[in-house]
Amino acid sequence: MLETSPESPTPVRVISEAIGDYLSRLGAVWIEGELSEVTVRPGAQMVFMRLRDTSADMSISIMCHKSVLESVQPLPQNARVVMHSKVSWYAKNGSLSFSVKEIRQVGVGELLARLEALKNQLDKEGLFDPSRKKPLPFLPKAVGLICGRNSDAEKDVVENAKRRFPSVRFEIREVAVQGAAAVVEVSQALTELDANPDVEVIIITRGGGSFEDLLPFSDESLVRLAANCQTPIVSAIGHEKDAPLLDLVADWRASTPTDAGKRVVPDMEEELTKIKHLQERAVRYLRGRIDLELSRIDGLRARPVLANPVSMVSSRAEVITGLRARAHRTTSHRIELGYEEVANLATAVRTLSPQSTLERGYSVVQKSDGAIVRDATQLTHGEKLRLRFAAGEGSATAD
Repeated sequence: MLETSPESPTPVRVISEAIGDYLSRLGAVWIEGELSEVTVRPGAQMVFMRLRDTSADMSISIMCHKSVLESVQPLPQNARVVMHSKVSWYAKNGSLSFSVKEIRQVGVGELLARLEALKNQLDKEGLFDPSRKKPLPFLPKAVGLICGRNSDAEKDVVENAKRRFPSVRFEIREVAVQGAAAVVEVSQALTELDANPDVEVIIITRGGGSFEDLLPFSDESLVRLAANCQTPIVSAIGHEKDAPLLDLVADWRASTPTDAGKRVVPDMEEELTKIKHLQERAVRYLRGRIDLELSRIDGLRARPVLANPVSMVSSRAEVITGLRARAHRTTSHRIELGYEEVANLATAVRTLSPQSTLERGYSVVQKSDGAIVRDATQLTHGEKLRLRFAAGEGSATAD
């Protein structure tokens, strides 16, 4: 640990040497990355290159002897390699580089194995679960498009979408779709479009390519970012045979950029045809209902009660007249029966009345107190009696 202060500063030489001593402890390391910017100067024995990290916007400077690079030639552009190197610090000018002793290209088989392992891991985490898929909007306000610069894939998407729905609006982000910068630029564009409230669906597309060219779209960081997006994503990477991991996490996988352009917007002509058919169907239905109701009205009008309304009144009047006559006959009969019953009762009363007995010549003898005499022994000599006849009364004296 260097002890320094404003009064006792350390010279540049000492600091530079200290850095060199510290870095020398790192020793030789194996580094993986994407090889780029290979500079081979004529007549020079050393080759200078840069090794990039495809998931981050960073790189380191490396150098190696020309023979080391020639041992793995030919290398494709942006080849993924593993290097055995040691850090070198040049104290004189304060520069750092990695001196490479061995270069190995990462084979397709190894890359496929890594992708398969990553695929299984993401699948276990549920990132490919169909329940996570978001439905695409019927008619988005704006379509986000992430594509290569001036690419055929961009033209295919835009032209096919506008052919189906001419007024569709695009938010286009042209980025690197292969190479070291692809993951970073695609991720930045995806984050930006996902934050745009007008963008309701995002298409990520490129027009096919080799297995190595499509590797950025299987990068773990990009795949996880796509899985966490709130906006539905359509993946249109390559063609039917190409299958980067982004296809599995996307909400919709389009086989081609053309297919993506057709999928995100409806066909205006087709929708207008549907509307026309629905209108015709509605008109037919309404006309049918109107005709049905008119036929019902005609049927009601054809009924006798509506054809000649007076007949209904006449029939009811006849019924009422019949009921009145019946009621009159019934009432008259009941009155006659009542008269007969009263006459019979009057006859019975007369027959049972004492008056009728008197009318046959009998009389009723009563004492002065009104008591009726039924036995002669009830009388005393000289007692005043009252005689009641059928017509009038008289008096008498008992002997």
